[in-house]
Amino acid sequence: MNAAIVLQMMGGLGLFLYGMKVMSDSIENAAGAQLRGILERITNNRVMGMLVGILFTAAIQSSSACTVMVVSFVNSGLMNLYQAAGVIFGANIGTTVTSQLVSFNLSEYAPVFLLIGILIVMFSKNTKIKKWAMVLVGFGVLFLGLSTMSDSMAGIKDDPKVMAVLGSLQSPLLSIVVGALLTAIIESSSVTVSIILLLCKGGLMDIHICLFMILGCNIGACAPALLTGSQGKKDAKRAALIHLYFNIIGTIIMYVILIFAEDPIISMLEVISGGDPGREIANAHTIFKIFQVAILLPFSTPIVKLTYLTVRGEDEDAGYRAQYTLQYIGEKVVFSPATAVVDAIRELERMGSLAYENINRAMNALITLDEEDIEEVYEVEKNINFLNHSIVNYLVKVGQMNLPVDDRRQIGALFHVANDIERIGDHAENVADAARQREERGVGFSKDAQREMGELLGMVNETVQYAMDCFAGNGNVDEKIKLVTELEDKIDEKERELQNRHVERLEKNECTPEAGMLFSDVISGLERVADHATNIAYAIRDSEQEDMSVTQAAVRA
Repeated sequence: MNAAIVLQMMGGLGLFLYGMKVMSDSIENAAGAQLRGILERITNNRVMGMLVGILFTAAIQSSSACTVMVVSFVNSGLMNLYQAAGVIFGANIGTTVTSQLVSFNLSEYAPVFLLIGILIVMFSKNTKIKKWAMVLVGFGVLFLGLSTMSDSMAGIKDDPKVMAVLGSLQSPLLSIVVGALLTAIIESSSVTVSIILLLCKGGLMDIHICLFMILGCNIGACAPALLTGSQGKKDAKRAALIHLYFNIIGTIIMYVILIFAEDPIISMLEVISGGDPGREIANAHTIFKIFQVAILLPFSTPIVKLTYLTVRGEDEDAGYRAQYTLQYIGEKVVFSPATAVVDAIRELERMGSLAYENINRAMNALITLDEEDIEEVYEVEKNINFLNHSIVNYLVKVGQMNLPVDDRRQIGALFHVANDIERIGDHAENVADAARQREERGVGFSKDAQREMGELLGMVNETVQYAMDCFAGNGNVDEKIKLVTELEDKIDEKERELQNRHVERLEKNECTPEAGMLFSDVISGLERVADHATNIAYAIRDSEQEDMSVTQAAVRA
């Protein structure tokens, strides 16, 4: 084969792969947080899950990205396997949109898309608009690559040796294996199906073999999810297997149908595709997937149960109080840039639960002088410090990655949240110190002082709970932020009131100076805990408002 033709083919393939990646990554970066939000709100309705999977995958042009994200969600506990099954099934249909786009002759418009995208990237000051412009750039590069590959195939057709090699692929089973291997290597069924489409359209490969290769591409597309799931918990592994089992079972069904009804199927494809070989491949890909989902969706529950037979047992539940262990981030869990911030939020929620529990344990120890509680406060504080250090390091690393725009905006807020939770932990340790001092010096609190500290603690507990709900986006966030603000004002007023009562007791000799000093320090510390909780409640909201202000300023400029 002429070396120039080989170089042209390789260059075209490189442009196509790069264009596909740029387009997919840019869509995910520009709208990934919103699309992920749709996945987070998915219901147990299998049909709705399937529709979300179709739309999500069609939007980001990558079933691999969708399934990897689903596996990550399952690993983090944000989605169960039955919800994941519907989304994964839908992703298999959504991925056919790429081959449909490729089958239409849009190459002549590629330079227009490319020029518009580049001009916007060069001259726009709005980050989000630039991300969307990169979608146009990727789209243009993709079709330039297709055009280059198509031109090179005209020369390949005249080479008898190459045609002999391509013509030697006659076995349906071998075709499935080749398709699976190529897709597993490239990690994109959209790319391999598009290449098969070009080969068929250029007359280099018979449609009979192309149909079987498409079936193999569907199996090979499971590789990214399997690799991702292998790093995670058992449910993450099961989620990846749902994708694999769906495609293996679907391939077996379509293989049998093609063996016995290949000619009628090809005749049908010719009719609905107007005799265009490229459209026949794209339509076959879509029809096969829709048929497989229609057949297997009612059996999604048995498929999920099959994964339990493959991956047996459950993960050991270390609990949120596990010492010096990361559950949602780190080297031993599933990582996806699209869910990196979500996983950090889950880890911060866990850290917040530890701090909340520890402040209550410390307050209980202050009254009961339980030595075990005092020691546990110190141990949990060490764990909180470990989590704070680990989460901050993680945020530094992911902040340097290509994250969705909305996620990148939240990184700064998450640093502040980690610091505020760590400070709540410090106040718990201060209360434990006070309990130790009280024990060593024989200091007693009056019944009134104990009651007053209990009242203030109850208000602080309520504030912390509402704040963590606001941070995690649980329930009506606006309503809870309002409650946090109202409680914070009441706590400030309550703290001043208790300080005045404390002074009155001192003046009446109803408590000792040492007891009074400890009481004053404790209620001041509780008031500061409420301040940190308020910061947590407003952290994400403030980052959104700041980003909106920056965007508006850029637009005005």
